[in-house]
Amino acid sequence: MDPSMTEDTDAGAGDEKSVKSNKSPAGSRTGSARSQRSQKSTGSNKGKTVPSPVQDNKDNPSADLRNMRRIIAEDPEWSLATVPLLWELCIKHVVNNFENNSKILDNLLPKHKTKVLEKIATSLPLKVTANLVQDEGYWKRCCKSRWHICDVSAYGSSWKRMYFERNLQDIIEHFVPETTDTTQLYETLPLSAQYVKKLDVRQLLPPVKESGGLEDDASDTGSDAGDGPDTDHFDFGTVLTKLPLLEEFRVTYGVRDCGMNFEWNLFQFTARDCLLLSKCIAASKTLKVFCLHRSKVDDDKVRVLISHILDHPTLEELDLSHNVIGDRGARAVGKFINNHSQLTKLNLCDNQIRAPGAQAIAHALTKNTILRSLNLRLNRLGDEGGQAICRALLKNSTLEEINLGSNDMSEPTAAVMAQVVVHNENIKSFDLSCNRLGPDGGKQLQEGMEENTTVTHMDLRLTECGQESEYIINQTLARNQEKEREEREKSMNEQNTKK
Repeated sequence: MDPSMTEDTDAGAGDEKSVKSNKSPAGSRTGSARSQRSQKSTGSNKGKTVPSPVQDNKDNPSADLRNMRRIIAEDPEWSLATVPLLWELCIKHVVNNFENNSKILDNLLPKHKTKVLEKIATSLPLKVTANLVQDEGYWKRCCKSRWHICDVSAYGSSWKRMYFERNLQDIIEHFVPETTDTTQLYETLPLSAQYVKKLDVRQLLPPVKESGGLEDDASDTGSDAGDGPDTDHFDFGTVLTKLPLLEEFRVTYGVRDCGMNFEWNLFQFTARDCLLLSKCIAASKTLKVFCLHRSKVDDDKVRVLISHILDHPTLEELDLSHNVIGDRGARAVGKFINNHSQLTKLNLCDNQIRAPGAQAIAHALTKNTILRSLNLRLNRLGDEGGQAICRALLKNSTLEEINLGSNDMSEPTAAVMAQVVVHNENIKSFDLSCNRLGPDGGKQLQEGMEENTTVTHMDLRLTECGQESEYIINQTLARNQEKEREEREKSMNEQNTKK
């Protein structure tokens, strides 16, 4: 480019700037400064660059607006709200000192109280939160932080009740007699008294007894034979008497996940255990459900138990399943349900009851007017015991559900059961599975069901009664189920009409 043209251009630009600068003194100073810088840059070497505004404003970075905008954009923590609000500082202080000054919670506004309950730690002592915090959200956080699986529907949809019941359950399950300090247990009981309605103790640890090498060898040999020293477990007398709202109690005398440390005495329900437990159940006047299963309860122990709870005023459900109860124990149970109790549900599944024990229970059924459900599955009744139960059902007018599965019964029992189906109008559910009733027994049941209008469930799996008989019986069951549904809808409509 021609140097003369460049000079003309610069001169023209300078003239324009000078014209504009006449409007104000600041404009004139700016125009002259720019012209001087342009003249210096024209006469300088070609390799020299224009200095950066950042270098020119090192002493005062805020003078360059571009620099300020860039700093703000790159600062991730920059915010206009640099100072927290006063109420936020107060809530933070309350949360940090909640353990020492928890009573302030009742004096807070509802919205501030909610904020505090959302932030207080779940590790606070129960003596601080038990009677003060009623918020279900807090107790939900406590449950979630402690247990992976939380089915609140099993606890009346109450997270607080769930926490107290499972907390007490864990203390009992990990309590070692004569070793564990009882301070935690005694501190927890009064705090849990108003919230515990159910206890499900799945294991009880025996006391730790140290012995020498020769005694260890002897104990190992004895454990294989099923014999060993007595190991009394946790005494529930200190617990059940301090739980006035307890309605359901389930317990197993044994150790879970013992692995290679297995010994028979870990699963021993001693005579002293039985006596102490029986006294506790008798003293718990609010108890409605009692379950003692998988604990090797034999005839002698069940007789001790029944003798103590014979006149229990509120017990409605008794579960003694998966034990070793025989005929003598069954006679004691028969005496218990012979209108000496308020039982509506009895479970004797997986025991060793034979025909004599079944006859004792059958005799009690002829006089009982309260029992609604009876489970005798996985026993050894045979046809003699099965027929005795079925004949009792011809006289009983209250039983609605009975389970006689896996009892080595055959066609003679099916013949009597067919009569029960015809004449008994109260029973709605039969379970005869895993009994070899045979085709003839199936035909007799089929003929009886054709006249029945109340039975809605009959389990005939693995009975060899024939496909045709099973098909016809299932058709009858479907008809009865539809009839029951219509009656239920009709009763509901009548109730709605009255309202």
